[in-house]
Order: sequence, then C-alpha cells, then structure tokens
Amino acid sequence: MGNEPFLKAYNGSFMKTTFPALKNIQKALNEAGVGDKVKATVPLNADVYVSPDNKPSSGAFRPDIQGLMTDMVKFLHEHGSPFVVNIYPFLSLYQSDDFPFEFAFVDGGKTIQDKGGISYSNVFDANYDTLVTALKKAGVPSLKVVVGAVGWPTDGDKNANLKLARRYYDGLLKKLSKKEGTPLRPGKMDVYMFGLFDEDMKSILPGNFESHWGIFTNDGKPKFPMDLSGHGNDKPLAGVPGVEYLPKQWCVFDDGAEDKSKLPGNIQYACASGDCTALGYGCSCNGLDEKSNISYAFNMYFQMQDQDVRACDFDGLAKITTKHASARGCAFPIQIISAAAPAVAGVGLSAAALLALLMVLV
Repeated sequence: MGNEPFLKAYNGSFMKTTFPALKNIQKALNEAGVGDKVKATVPLNADVYVSPDNKPSSGAFRPDIQGLMTDMVKFLHEHGSPFVVNIYPFLSLYQSDDFPFEFAFVDGGKTIQDKGGISYSNVFDANYDTLVTALKKAGVPSLKVVVGAVGWPTDGDKNANLKLARRYYDGLLKKLSKKEGTPLRPGKMDVYMFGLFDEDMKSILPGNFESHWGIFTNDGKPKFPMDLSGHGNDKPLAGVPGVEYLPKQWCVFDDGAEDKSKLPGNIQYACASGDCTALGYGCSCNGLDEKSNISYAFNMYFQMQDQDVRACDFDGLAKITTKHASARGCAFPIQIISAAAPAVAGVGLSAAALLALLMVLV
C-alpha cells in the first residue's frame, strides 16, 4: 500500500489513511481466499526509525509516528506480512559531507562499536539492525524484514558513478551469497536491488541522481560487469536485444546565430523540461566546454521530445545535425523508439508530428 508514505517531506499527508487502507486490502485478500498466500504491506523509507546516538542498539520508531508504527507492525505480524524497508547507503553520503565514506560500502574499512561488543563495518548492516531493535521495542522481535530497495546510482552526483556503483553491488552481492545476515539477524536476507533500468522521465526533485539508479541504461545496455550470484566472477550482463532508435541526428547549439540574448532562458527551459543531470559537478559530462554544454542541454530536450523538429529551435539558437555530437567522453544520446514515437518509413515521429501527418493525409 503506497510507497514510503511517512516520509517527513509529505508533512503527515498519509498518516491517517495508510494503515486503514492496509487493513482493507488485507481483508479483501482474505475474503477472496488468497490471504494465506498474498500479503499486504507498506514499503517504508528507513527514516521511519531513528537512533539518537547512531548506534543500532538505540533504534526506535520515529517519535511522531511511534504509536502508528507500533500498531502497524503488530498488524503485519498478526497476518504474517513482512516489514518492507528501502535502505539507500548512497543517500547517507549524499546528505552529509561528514559521513565516513568507507562506511557506505559493504567492503569498507570503517567500523563503529555498539553495546555487547558488537561492531558494524557498513551502514547497510547498521541501518538494518536499527530497524530490528525498533521492532523488538514495538513488541514484534521476530517480524520478517524484506529490503525492498537497495542500490547505487551512476550519475547526477560526485559520488554517483560507475566505479562506486560497481563496488557497492560487488560487496553487497558477495555478502548476500554468504547468507551471513547482520549481527542481530544472522542468516539469509531477502533483498531486492533498485533498480533494473534507468528512468529518464523520473522526477529529479529528490536529487539529480534519481534517473540513474539502473544497472542497465534506459535503452537496455548493461553499465558494468556483474556476478549476480555474488561469487565475484564478474562478466557483462546480457543487453536488451532488438532495441530500435530514432534517426542518427542531434540538436546542437548554432554558434552562427546572430541574436544570442535569449540563450540563458532557452538553456534553462531545455534543462527544466529535459535532463541535464549529467552536467553537474563530478558527473559524467562535467568536462564539456561552454558550447558543448549548451548543445547537450538542447539535444537532451530534443531527444526526449522524440526528435520533433520543433523541439530544436530555441529561438533560432539551435540546429539539427547528423554529425555525432558526443564530445570529451560525454555521450549525446539518441532516443529509443517507443509507443509515443512510432516509426514511419524508418523515421521516428512524435505523437504531435504523427497527428499532423494524419491530418494532412485526411
């Protein structure tokens, strides 16, 4: 039911409706005769529990939702449903410059000491056991925990890149293959990776990395070698076959344009409506010169509009070229053909362009 409904950013908007909805759905499943096989739950962000001293042994549900969470986890326990939590070690780095870098990785060298001589070598284990402690304090110490999402983005931030993402996944998968669990919950863990593909249309309000969580690019290319079994035998994953692309053309800055006074506004528009996340500090296209930066912004908007010719105007500041525009190791992508961009006689058309064509034919 829902997705991370108790985030602080929502200002309590779903506090009164989530639990009743959860109970209604589980009741419906039971009445349909599948309640013993299909369980209702609520995927939650790790911010529903806290630790005042950053030690797992001090874990407890957030004070403002403690009563609600206690009732909910007891309901989950009663009906045999798991507690689903999303844990993002990357965000620990992103949100605090003081966070110990190595502690974000499963194979990191940084450790913290907790009560009873227990030590933690990575934030994933520490976060997980903070939840385990919170569940114990809520009266359900044995409630099953499923990690619904854990991963590492590959662009959009100085710490979001292929090298660090590969390191994180390698460490995590090796840990899971050993079935060692955590100090408070040893044994096999249920963990789902987030995510499979990049989502180029996803909102970047939480951060410029939001559209780059996939282990595949949005057109189905594997980003780096992996061994999903966790045995360390990394090899390229199989890419998606048969992907079709729009024509090999790019929208670039027309340096010969006479009036450049409207350039700032058009760049802002292109980035607001397109995807300029790769241009940020420390990102994959951070090394471009001024003209290439402008071209990248224009082209991303053009491609995300399915190469509609009207999307490469920008008050006369842009032009379409068939010369590959990639520069300085930065790839200027071509959009894939999708349901919104059907191909006619080998040419990709946007929905608007197709409609215009149909009107002419009629």
